[in-house]
Amino acid sequence: MKYRLLKVIAAVYFLTLNPAMGNSFITLVSTTSTENSGLLDNIVPKFREQSKINVRVVAVGTGRAMKLGEMGDADMILVHHRASEEEFVSKGFGIERSEVMYNDFVIVGPPEDPANIRYENRTLDALSQIYEHEMPFVSRGDDSGTHKKELELWTMAGLNAQQYSGNWYHETGAGMGATLNIANAMGAYTLSDRGTWLSFKNRDRLVLLFEDDPPLHNQYSIILVNPEHHPHIKINEARSFANWLVSDQGQQAIADFTFAGQQLFFPNAQSKHR
Repeated sequence: MKYRLLKVIAAVYFLTLNPAMGNSFITLVSTTSTENSGLLDNIVPKFREQSKINVRVVAVGTGRAMKLGEMGDADMILVHHRASEEEFVSKGFGIERSEVMYNDFVIVGPPEDPANIRYENRTLDALSQIYEHEMPFVSRGDDSGTHKKELELWTMAGLNAQQYSGNWYHETGAGMGATLNIANAMGAYTLSDRGTWLSFKNRDRLVLLFEDDPPLHNQYSIILVNPEHHPHIKINEARSFANWLVSDQGQQAIADFTFAGQQLFFPNAQSKHR
C-alpha cells in the first residue's frame, strides 16, 4: 500500500517538476472511476481548447486523493465521499468545495445469483443475503470513495463483513476496473460505480443484479487545495477549471458524455460554493 502511494507521489512530482511539461498546466487528482469511464479524457480537452490550460490527471482512490491534497501534491481534487470531503475542508486542507455531478452505485455478480439479491428491494437486504450465504464478495479495500460507501452500507445493515476477510470477503487494494476483473474471474459479487460498470468490457461472469435504491447515490465534488498551506498551488488556474466544471458549458460536456448510448454522469452543480 505504501509502495503504491509512493509511486503515485513520484508521478505527481514528475508532472509538476519536469520542465519539458511546460508551466501552463494544473494537477488534478481524481478518482479511478472518472478515469476508467473515460469521462476526463473526454471533457478535459474541451476546457484546454478554451482556456489553454492543460490538466494533468492522476487517478487514485478518494482517500489517497485527499492525502495528496493534504501534502500539496495536487492543485485540486475530484472525489466522491461527502463526509470525507467536508472533513478535508473543515481541517483547512481544501477550499471552495462544489458539487459537480452524480451517478450511482450498482451491485454486480454472477448470472446465477446464488444469493438471490436480484429479488430484493433494498440494498441492505441484498448485502444481508450475500453475508448470510457467505457468497464471495470482492471489495476494493483501498480507502476509495467506493470502498468507503461499501463499508457504510455494511454498517447500515448492521453487518461486519471485514471480519471475514480472506474467507468469502476479499479485499483487492486496487481500483474499480481491476476489482471488477477479479470479481469476474472469481464469479463474485462487488459494488461498482455505474460509470465504470457500463464501460467495463470483461463481463463473461458478471451481470448487473441490483440498482436504483437511494443509498446507492454517488455524488462527485471538486475541491481546491488551500494555497495558504501550500503557496506553490496554482490556485487561479485550478479555480478556472473548477468554475468551468460547474458552468453551463462544463455541465453540458458532462451530460454529453455517453458510452454505448448511455449517459454515465449527471451534472448537478450547486451555485453556492462551500
